[in-house]
Amino acid sequence: MVKETGFYDILGCKPGCTNDELKKAYRRLALKYHPDKNPNEGEKFKQISMAYETLSDPEKRAIYDEGGEAAIKKGGSGGGGFHSPMDIFNMFFDGFGGGRKRERRGKDLLHQMNVTLEELYNGAVRKLALQKSVICDKCNGRGSKKTGPVEKCTTCRGTGVETHVQRIGPGFVQQFEQVCSGCHGQGEVIPEKDRCKQCHGKKTIRDRKIIEVHIEKGMQDGQKIVFSGEGDQEPDLEPGDLKIVLDCKEHPVFKRSGTDLIMRMPLQLVESLCGFQKVIKTLDQRDLVITSLPGEVIKHEDIKCILGEGMPTYKNPFEKGRLIVQFFVVFPESIPAELVPALEQCLPPRPQVAIPINAEECTLTDYNPEQESRRRQKQAYEEDDDGYGGFQGGPRVQQCSTS
Repeated sequence: MVKETGFYDILGCKPGCTNDELKKAYRRLALKYHPDKNPNEGEKFKQISMAYETLSDPEKRAIYDEGGEAAIKKGGSGGGGFHSPMDIFNMFFDGFGGGRKRERRGKDLLHQMNVTLEELYNGAVRKLALQKSVICDKCNGRGSKKTGPVEKCTTCRGTGVETHVQRIGPGFVQQFEQVCSGCHGQGEVIPEKDRCKQCHGKKTIRDRKIIEVHIEKGMQDGQKIVFSGEGDQEPDLEPGDLKIVLDCKEHPVFKRSGTDLIMRMPLQLVESLCGFQKVIKTLDQRDLVITSLPGEVIKHEDIKCILGEGMPTYKNPFEKGRLIVQFFVVFPESIPAELVPALEQCLPPRPQVAIPINAEECTLTDYNPEQESRRRQKQAYEEDDDGYGGFQGGPRVQQCSTS
């Protein structure tokens, strides 16, 4: 049992969740609370990044489960501290929008698209309306009504960054850079009266564009579709890319595992013992008939498969995985007493049991797990109040004095 669940709660996951579940939760939340989309949610974005970095690392996760957030902050993982939230984001999304790439290119656009398992199976074409930054056509990206050179920022001398030196101890200083407070990283200052009336000196404007997204057969949940040069535009920079991240919704019948499809099928007891025919509706709306012949017993949780009826292989859609079927036998609540003798004739005989002479008769009752859990909690509280259990793991033993 974990000590605390705060990081799991932030990501909306349960303790014991898989790495794939963590990745999917982080992907959804990081896109939702990214500072570019929600400038006022910086603290939330930081919490999401810290939670994911901790839980996605097996060593850090084990320490967190045992000692909580306090144990992680003490540096028990030996990992040398945390990365910045943007570093985590960039590593997760293959360098989206950060590092040296931003110096040569405009910012990439990242968009999450909800898709169904049917669309990943059959392929689909979706239209996406998006807003992106484009160079202002009225001032050609200068930001100024004037055609001459723009005045450089005196605070940063046109670099867009300020360098600060901070003393951290006797004889030790720390140098760090931050976005210039005078020009907000632009390196230029445009007087209010000279600013372009369309872009207000920002050099870019927001534009709406319709993109056709082709979802190919066999694509995966989390796969990216890249549109080169369709990202945000910035003056003197190559346009960034538009990256569409596919997010597959859960299907009520099928669960995907690579190129395999998995489904659960209930069977009545008579079907499991006497044979059956069942119809499976595929993701492309075909009907598959499966048969179990009389005398072939299908046991509870038996697994069968149909070759070539799973998911198409990406870039090779004519090759498909398996359709895996797990059977769950539904037993009747009761059987009429008068039918029991006839049923016994059809089934293997009961094993003979020798009952000792002094054996005691007992009655079976239904077991309620919730009721049992409450009973144990109550017992634990009572033992703790009486001086038993507690944090010492056992009763307190007092030493008797002797005369």
